[in-house]
Amino acid sequence: MRNYLLLASACTLAACADTGAQSVGSNAPPAGTPTPSSPTPTPATFVNPTESKTYSGLGVVQHYEYNTRSDGNSQGGQLYAGDANTVRDSGISVTYNPRDAIFDVTIARPKGLVSTSAMRFQDPLHRTDFGGLNQPQAGVPQLDPAKQIQYLESGSGTGDILSPGNNSKYIVGDDTYSSSVQTFFYQKPGTTTKYVTYAGFVRNSLSVLKQTVANTTTTYLKNNYSLDRAAFVYGELTANSAVPKSGTADFTGDMLATMVYNPLPDTDATASTYFQWIDGSQTTHVDFGTLKVTTTLTGTVRGPTFDAYTTNAFSMPNGSTFNASATSLIDLVGKGGFTGTFTSACFATTCSAGNSLLIAGSSLDGAFYGPNGEEIGAGFRIVGGRPDQRIDILGTFTGHK
Repeated sequence: MRNYLLLASACTLAACADTGAQSVGSNAPPAGTPTPSSPTPTPATFVNPTESKTYSGLGVVQHYEYNTRSDGNSQGGQLYAGDANTVRDSGISVTYNPRDAIFDVTIARPKGLVSTSAMRFQDPLHRTDFGGLNQPQAGVPQLDPAKQIQYLESGSGTGDILSPGNNSKYIVGDDTYSSSVQTFFYQKPGTTTKYVTYAGFVRNSLSVLKQTVANTTTTYLKNNYSLDRAAFVYGELTANSAVPKSGTADFTGDMLATMVYNPLPDTDATASTYFQWIDGSQTTHVDFGTLKVTTTLTGTVRGPTFDAYTTNAFSMPNGSTFNASATSLIDLVGKGGFTGTFTSACFATTCSAGNSLLIAGSSLDGAFYGPNGEEIGAGFRIVGGRPDQRIDILGTFTGHK
C-alpha cells in the first residue's frame, strides 16, 4: 500500500522571509526602573501585514463531477454547477496571521456546489512552485512569473498510483485509490496593487474502484472525479463615505477566469467537458458623477487538464483570444459597490455579430479598495445560451488608477 501525502504550506502576504530569532523572556528590571510605556500598535497593512486579519472574498466558483471507465472514452454521471457571489454575500474568507505565516481559507458557496471547511496552509517546507520535482497539481495555471503568484498546496491520498500525473494530466489510480488535494494561489500584494489582490483555488478529488461488466468476468477501473475551481479578490475595502462622488478614473489590472467550454454534445455524444483557465488584463472606466462603469476584458485561453480514459478532443484551442465588455452602475448603499452585466463576449480579437457568444445570463460585481477608492476588484460570470452546449466563464479582476 502506498501512501500519498502533501502537507500545507504558507508564506507572508508580501514575501517569505526569515525574521531571525526573538527572545522569549528577560531578567526583571532593577528596582526603581520606570515602567516603559506600551508601544502604539501598528495598524494592519495589506502589503506588509503586522497583525492577523480576515478578508472577505469577492468572486466565483465552479464544480464538475463525473466518472470514467478504463474500457471506455466518455464521461458519465456528469454534474456541473457555477456561482458568482456579491459584496454583501461573500461565502469566501481568507485569514492571514503574519506572526506564524498561516493562511486559513474557507469557501462556502452551496449554489456552486463548492464548500470547504477551513483549509489551513502553514508548513513552510511545502510551499510549491513550477520547476523541479515538486510542482502544483494538475489544473493549476502556471502564470507569468512577473505576476508574482504564490502557490500553497495540501492534501492526502491512499492506495496505489498507476501514473502520478502532471500539470496537464490527472493522477491515474489503481483499485481503491483515493485522494483529495487543494491548492490556494494568490498574487503577492504590492506587485500590481496595494490594497487588493486576486487569488485562485483548485481542488481535485479522485476515487477509484474496480468494477465487473454485467454477466461477464471482464473488469474495468471506474474513476470518480470531483473537481472544484474558484477565482476571487480580497483586500482592504473602501468605506462608502471615502469613495469619490465626482470626477472620473481609469483602472487597469490583471484578470483571471476559469471556464468550461463544450459546444459539441448535440453532435458528438462522447464530447468531454474540461476546465480551462483564461488570464489577461482589464480596463475599467468609472464616472463617479454619473455612477456609470464600463469594463473591457482581454485574455488568453490555456489548454485543459485531461483524465486518463476519455478523449482528449476539446473545442477551444490553447492560445485562443478572449474578449468581453460590460456596463455597471455604482450603488454603494444598496450593493456595496458596482454591479452590471455583459454586453458582449467572444473568442476573437474583436467581437462582432458573427462571432459573439449568445449570452443567457451574466453578472459583474465589483467593489472599491484602499483608503479613498484607489483600486478596484470584481468577480464576473458569463453563461452561454445556446441549447445543448455547456459554456460558462467565471472570473475575477483587480485594477489600480
